[in-house]
Formats: sequence, structure tokens, C-alpha cells
Amino acid sequence: MRMSPPSLPRRTAAEFIGTAALVAVVVGSGIRADALSQDIGVRLLANAAASALGLGLLIALIGPLSGAHFNPVVTLSEWWSRRHDRGGREALAYIGAQLAGAVTGALLAEAMFGRAPGAWATEPRAALHLLLGEAVATAGLVLVVQGLRRIGRPGLAPVAVAGYIGAAIWFTSSGSFANPAATLGRSFSDSFTGIAPGSVPAFAAAQLLGMVIGLGLSGVLYGTLRASGEPNASEARRTG
Repeated sequence: MRMSPPSLPRRTAAEFIGTAALVAVVVGSGIRADALSQDIGVRLLANAAASALGLGLLIALIGPLSGAHFNPVVTLSEWWSRRHDRGGREALAYIGAQLAGAVTGALLAEAMFGRAPGAWATEPRAALHLLLGEAVATAGLVLVVQGLRRIGRPGLAPVAVAGYIGAAIWFTSSGSFANPAATLGRSFSDSFTGIAPGSVPAFAAAQLLGMVIGLGLSGVLYGTLRASGEPNASEARRTG
């Protein structure tokens, strides 16, 4: 039996819960890894594996409800590519839910490990090479999301998006936050995955730049979309 399309409040709730769960996984696995090993490579491997697995499961579970964005960059890029078909009300609701969910998830992770919730992170991440890494990570994420939709393979998102993030945690200098909401949430955790509040604006700006680059790359590779949201003729020939 096919589920009826969820209302906007239900989709917004799904984005809040999904983002909170994702950030709890990222931050919680970082806290656990920090406690179990002093080897930064082991900690990074554990955090990357838990983050990728958790993200894939959440996309599979919540994707049918809200699209499983969990990320303002994904929401904005989806809105931009389909702006002829929908207004900005849904995008604003999603982004508000994602920001609130990310902070909630970080505080929940801190509480689960017996740490006092609300301690600001102290790890600075504002160096230029880290911002470059974050722009690259976000551009790649947007390209994966847009590419899957434009080639008609959105069902691969749980594996493809999770696999990309797991890899990008390793191959980018920034550790691939690639998510302004998660970046804000992680500023509430003084742990292995934290980011000092003063570095959040620069990281968010790099992520937005990466979103623009990712949209540009998807346009170059897959063509533009008509107002109806369908591929144009040249795109249909390439992907059909």
C-alpha cells in the first residue's frame, strides 16, 4: 500500500528528527572514539564508519517522508533546481528544523555520555586550507545528490550519499562537515568532532560556496532542468 504524501508539518518534523539523529551519531561516535583510543587515525576511522552507516540508514528511513535532506545546503540546492515548481516556504521550514535538530542532537549526544550539555567547542577550524576542503566536500555532496536525481537513480541515495560522506571525511582536510546545520550543532560539543563557534561562519560560507560550485558542475554534466522539473532535450538524450 502506497503511503499518502506527508503534510508539510510532518515533513518538517521528519527533518528535525533526522537531523538530530544524524548529529547525535556523528558527535556521539566522536566522543566514544575519543574515549577508547588516543590514535587519531583509529578515531577518524571509527567516526567515519559510524557517520556513514548512520546517514545511510536515516536516508533510507526518512527519505520517503521528507527527502531526507538533513542539511540546509541540500535543501537550498534542491529548491534552486526546482524553484519553478515550488515556493520557498518548504525550504525555510526545512532549514529551521535542521538547525534546531542539529543543536538538539549534539546536546543529546553530550548528555548520553554524561557530559554537561552546552559546553562550547574549542577546536578552531578557520585555516584557509580547511575552508578549501570544506568547499570541495560540499560541492561533491551537492553533485552526488543532484546527479542521482537527474539520472533517475534517487533510490541509490542511502548508499551513494553515505559512501561519499564516509570517503570525504578521509580525503578532505576539513573532515567533510558539508552541512551548515551540523556545523552549528557541533559547536555545542567540545569533543573530537567539535568546531569552535568562531569558526562556524567561515565554515558555513565555504559550504555555501561549495553548493554553488556543485550546482554548476551538475549543470555542466547533466544539463539544465525545464520549468516542469524535467530534463531538457539534451539531458534526456544523455541519460536516456
